[in-house]
Amino acid sequence: MSGSGAGRVDAIRARLDHPVIDSDAHFIEFMPEVLDRLRELAGERAVAAFERLGESIRASRALTPRERRQAGGTRAPWWAFPTSNTLDRATMMLPRLLYERLDEIGLDFAVVYPSYATFPVNMGDAELRQAGCRAFNRHIAEAFRDYRDRLAPVATIPMHTPEEAVAELEYAVRELGFRAVVLPSYVRRPYAGAGSAPGASWIDFFCFESPHDFDPVWAACERLGVAPTFHSTGYGWGSRTSTSNYVANHIGNFAAAGEGIARSLFLSGVPWRFPGLRFAFLEGGVNWACSLYADLIGHWAKRNREQIHSYDPARLDRPLLEELIGRYGSESVRERLGELDRSLYLLSDPDEDPESLDEFSRCGIESPEDIRDVFAERFHFGCEADDPMNASAFSTRLPLGARLKAIFSSDIGHWDVPDMSKVLTEAYELVDEGHLSEGDFREFAFDNPMSLWWGANSEFFHGTALESAVPAAAETARPADPPPAPA
Repeated sequence: MSGSGAGRVDAIRARLDHPVIDSDAHFIEFMPEVLDRLRELAGERAVAAFERLGESIRASRALTPRERRQAGGTRAPWWAFPTSNTLDRATMMLPRLLYERLDEIGLDFAVVYPSYATFPVNMGDAELRQAGCRAFNRHIAEAFRDYRDRLAPVATIPMHTPEEAVAELEYAVRELGFRAVVLPSYVRRPYAGAGSAPGASWIDFFCFESPHDFDPVWAACERLGVAPTFHSTGYGWGSRTSTSNYVANHIGNFAAAGEGIARSLFLSGVPWRFPGLRFAFLEGGVNWACSLYADLIGHWAKRNREQIHSYDPARLDRPLLEELIGRYGSESVRERLGELDRSLYLLSDPDEDPESLDEFSRCGIESPEDIRDVFAERFHFGCEADDPMNASAFSTRLPLGARLKAIFSSDIGHWDVPDMSKVLTEAYELVDEGHLSEGDFREFAFDNPMSLWWGANSEFFHGTALESAVPAAAETARPADPPPAPA
């Protein structure tokens, strides 16, 4: 049994001196079995709720764009899986078949994310949300039970409250044996204020301004040895609200969600408070991370706790300003000099709360190098094989010479990959074209994934086909020396 890219895969593998780790393959769950497990956990009411969810998705498809706009909806994903390539479709439904095809695809090991399990994490009903995640996790754990030497399934963790997240983390890791987890990048929460429009919501990225303290979740991840990974969509945000064009909504949406949670984690100091954690932001590529990294350095340089006082209205030399207006201002400006305050204090109020001036206070940043160390060591960025911007992670042109940890993340199982036998070939094209060196590709396909998974848990590859490869990668992947705690 073979796909169309076997010869090229063999040629590439012959050139590599390292294993290839795929950090974002996908499994398409068998819903009848999931619903059986949901029924055991929460009864027929829960099953009926999930069936209504499917009905609502189908009903949304039947709406016209105008009707979707009136209902506040967008064009949702459609035709999201390969079908003309039936072998690939079956491969993502059947772990045994994926396991048997790994060599043909060119993979030594794959971390496998769910597909439909993203539905329950967004449900507002707490019982349904928690039972739904647990039902999917039980189904996935059983489906991959006999294949964990080369396939690492991923558990889904609900995050509406820290308590439910910690409970499912403990269960998934200690009871079901998961070594990888996925958390939603955000939760939509309704506005609580009087006069809020029905259905109006804001996006909670779990850090500052959240109604909950999520530090117990990060502490649980650190204690259990699992890296918090994020794989959420950004559909329905900002300009991604087309009622007729899914492509318009899809482009950049994973990057938007990844950027949101990465920015929030950084500015709230989570990487500094929990030095044992590694983080991954999947399917959005790495180009957005290069931009966020550079932006943070630029903002810190201009708005750190010392520099921010350059903009203090109290430092304005008022007599000099009035003198200059008198010399250079137009007649109409000079005539209204007494109204100068109406122009000066707009966006420059002298009564700003002194406690709010240092907006980097939570993250413990003392220098641009501190920003570099988080982005270059602790954060990992999932990149699909066909993304030509993957090379930007290895550019020496990033501030302070940083190299970001891009990780090979194929997305096999979804429409982005019509032929999974070609993902290694597509990823290696950047080497063929001179955009990456052989050493860069090793980082992409092995060292950086090892940094994420083994760096978070030195037992991650115990008992797997890569157990013997760990010592060779240990120095590259070892957890970085923790930075000093912020004052």
